[in-house]
Formats: sequence, C-alpha cells, structure tokens
Amino acid sequence: MIHNTTIIEDGAHIADDVTIGPFCYIGKDVIISSGCRLESNIILKGKVTLHESVKVFSFAAIGHENSEVSVGEKTHIREFTQIATQTSELHTQAKVNIGSNNFIMGYVQILSGVELGEYCIITNAVRLYENVKCQDRVIVGGLSTVEANNTLGTGVMIGGASYIDQDMPPFTLVEGNKATIKSLNVIGLRRRLENKDDIEEIKSIFKRILGENVDKELALEISKTHENEYARQLAHFVANSNIQ
Repeated sequence: MIHNTTIIEDGAHIADDVTIGPFCYIGKDVIISSGCRLESNIILKGKVTLHESVKVFSFAAIGHENSEVSVGEKTHIREFTQIATQTSELHTQAKVNIGSNNFIMGYVQILSGVELGEYCIITNAVRLYENVKCQDRVIVGGLSTVEANNTLGTGVMIGGASYIDQDMPPFTLVEGNKATIKSLNVIGLRRRLENKDDIEEIKSIFKRILGENVDKELALEISKTHENEYARQLAHFVANSNIQ
C-alpha cells in the first residue's frame, strides 16, 4: 500500500508488499525490499537499499544525491533520524553500512562511512561522525557523540551524554566527557556467554592489558597465543586500537 501523496521517481524498485505512508519522497536509485514499512514524511535519496522488514518512522531522512546507504533486515529507524544526508568535511562520500536487527532511535545523526554491526542500539540524539564503526551489540546512550574514525568493539555499552574520541574495546562499560573505560560489561557478558570460564578469562585479560596502563605489546602476544577466543578477540582489538 502506497499513499497517493507520496512521490516516487522513475527507477525506484519497491516490493509489492511494502507500505509507504503519506508525504514521502523516494528517489530513483532507491530499493525497498519485501516487508518494509515507511511512515509519513520520509525522504530517501541516492543509492539507498532497505532490506527485508525494515521499518522507518516519520520525518526520517536517509541519503542524498551522491550517497550510498544499506540498511539490514529488521532494523528500526525512529523519528527525525538523519543518515548520510550530508557530505563529509572532505566533500567525499563513503558508503554507510547498517547491519540487521538494529534499533536506531529518534534524532540520531549518522554521517558518511559509518558501519553498524548487528543488534546495536543507538539511543536518542546520538551523533556518529565519519567512519565510526560499531561492532555487534553495541549500545550508545542518549546525547552521546562518537568522533570520526573510531571503533566501538562488540558488546560495548556507552553511558548517556558521553564524548568518545578513541576506540573502545569489546565488552566494556564506557562513560564521561571525555569518555573513559569504567569496567567490563559483566551483566552483558552473562547474558551473552553461557560458559562462566569464558567470562573469567575475559576478566583476567582485561586486568592485564587495560589495568593501570594500556599494554599493547602484551595484548598482541595474547591475541596470537591465548587459547580462549574471547580473550584473543579483546586482546587483538586493544593491540590494534588507537587507545592511549
């Protein structure tokens, strides 16, 4: 069902079962897959692909004439969110990749080159600058800003109104302006990992490489030799990060 007030340019590909509400604008290079639902007053421009069962709420804007955006299946994008609606400061435009099953809340701004993994929650009024990368299951608290070219590791949880200007390693709790690592996200680990020994290994490695000082040499060694995959994942991230 497509409302008769919506404007759709020639060339757009829209699946038969898509629902589009009133006063939307769909550009010629847009692809909207089966099961998607768009509420009212939404703008989709440039090479925008919405995969299956994406839901976009009113007054969101995705893309501009020269942008490329991919939104994974079952992702929800809430009201007034802007995704790749402007060029970068260098007047270039990198693809925005948003994975499956993400929840992007209201008034979020996502700039050129941003990548989200799966099952991320980006809460209200967050701003992700150019080339920010969020691995799987990242949660960013409201009113937070992540500066350009930084990576948030899997399972990171960022407190509200935080300012992030460096990489943040997997499984950590982060907050502040500017943000620092407060501890491991132990509750998140318990929900995600069934094996208690895995959690204990992560705790041990965290203390060794991110205790009083960041030990990247030790982290590199652990990433190559440790038998536990989660410990290696944490160590590899730290060894290759911009964490000071």
